[in-house]
Amino acid sequence: MTRTWVRELAGWMCAAAVSIVTASVVASSARSDLLFRDGDSLVVAMLARSLLSGESLDWAMSSVLFLPETAAFTAIDAAVPATVNGLFAISAVVNLLALYGAIRLVAGRGRAGSAPVTWSVVALGVFGMLAMTDVSASREALDLASLQLTTTYYSATVIGVVITVGIVRRVIDDGRLRASPSIALGAVALVSALSNPLYAVWATLPLAIILGIAAVSPSRRAQILALIAVLLAGTTAGFLARIPFAAWIANTGVGYAQPDHWHESVGYYARLIAERGQSLPGLIGLLVTVALIVFAVVRTAQQGDPGTRLVAAMAWAAPIVVVVGAIALGTHAARYLQPLVFAPVLVLVASPRAIRLPARLRRSTAAIVGVVLLVVGGLSIPRLTDATTRPDPDLACVTDWVDASGRTGAGQFWTVRLPALHVADPSRLVQVDHQLNGYAWLVNRTDFAVGEVSFLVEDSQTVPWDLPQAVQPERVVECGRYSILDFGSQTLPLGPQRS
Repeated sequence: MTRTWVRELAGWMCAAAVSIVTASVVASSARSDLLFRDGDSLVVAMLARSLLSGESLDWAMSSVLFLPETAAFTAIDAAVPATVNGLFAISAVVNLLALYGAIRLVAGRGRAGSAPVTWSVVALGVFGMLAMTDVSASREALDLASLQLTTTYYSATVIGVVITVGIVRRVIDDGRLRASPSIALGAVALVSALSNPLYAVWATLPLAIILGIAAVSPSRRAQILALIAVLLAGTTAGFLARIPFAAWIANTGVGYAQPDHWHESVGYYARLIAERGQSLPGLIGLLVTVALIVFAVVRTAQQGDPGTRLVAAMAWAAPIVVVVGAIALGTHAARYLQPLVFAPVLVLVASPRAIRLPARLRRSTAAIVGVVLLVVGGLSIPRLTDATTRPDPDLACVTDWVDASGRTGAGQFWTVRLPALHVADPSRLVQVDHQLNGYAWLVNRTDFAVGEVSFLVEDSQTVPWDLPQAVQPERVVECGRYSILDFGSQTLPLGPQRS
């Protein structure tokens, strides 16, 4: 095995250690609700379960189709005999490892005087540190880095954006656009835009702006214009490829854009920043992010090769484009701002120069750091395992009762999704609104074919029921934070579907 391959393998091992440490800390914090139990966070696992069961598929999705996420989670589910929470934990580690691979692509090829592997591990470590400063249980907090560990909050799109930057950087470093990188760039843009339209805002738009400015130089104009054309063509093809999935897309996302509410958006995001700054970990995360962005601006202004300046520019331009765009469209969703945390860390691999130390000292230091990372990573596995096996007696009470009843019941979105994922047959828990209409949102619409239910599951998040007929439950089964309204032999008809 050559020294290069040894170095690359060591990088992956260190990245695995960083990923395990990060996942163990996040899974042991209040953020674990988003990782294991949040209603939105479960759609990929539910879809993967449908695929593996061979049941009919008629899913109602949002504007995001989660295609790469579902493919990865389904493969893990099929290959690893683990509990649902165990699969979520493995997926979290895999997501971070995939991010490392994308960052390593951005760092460029190894050459004399450079240390792309070392700096890629450092960049992942900084990103992991940002994730570990996320302490809120709320999905709407400005705790963005930890979203990469979930199956739902656009982890594949983040990776797709970073891979795109890496491919463009490699092309610029090579000085010419060959067929293989062109195909790769177009394919990544196509799949990413097909799965999530946000790719166009996170990658296509800022990269097109940066490359367009670089095209002013006549020496590289043809190459850069060709890159822009491939990127735009791939993104456009991705949007066109969404047409066959129209029946699955219950909301195109157009309604999320409300430009006349831009001033409310300013206040919303300002409040999220203020809330994050109220805790010491959150404040540290904010300061690190600001420092990286400032460093990226300085690095862009310095003399350097075009590839270095492209990556450094993307590290600060992408966050600015996304924040300005989110405000201009009047959005109110923290998850749209994820480039604020993953783009700035790319500046660490914009020019991955080796630290000037004697060769023996440099190798010894790298070996010591690597061993420490592997030891800490190994010691973090029990902590991650404990987080995934932590008992939830309230959930177990509901799932055991539903499995034993042999009947079909219903519940509202934020209440029923977690039990539905954990019961033996998910179709036994139908997702409805407070009036018992089928709520066709991030769910398999074949569930509604049952037509009627004989019990309801509720908790503190349940909106008071407005049932179509005046009936009272025969009994109420208390399961901690859940209650099961058991109507016995009486049945409640489901209303028409809505999303």
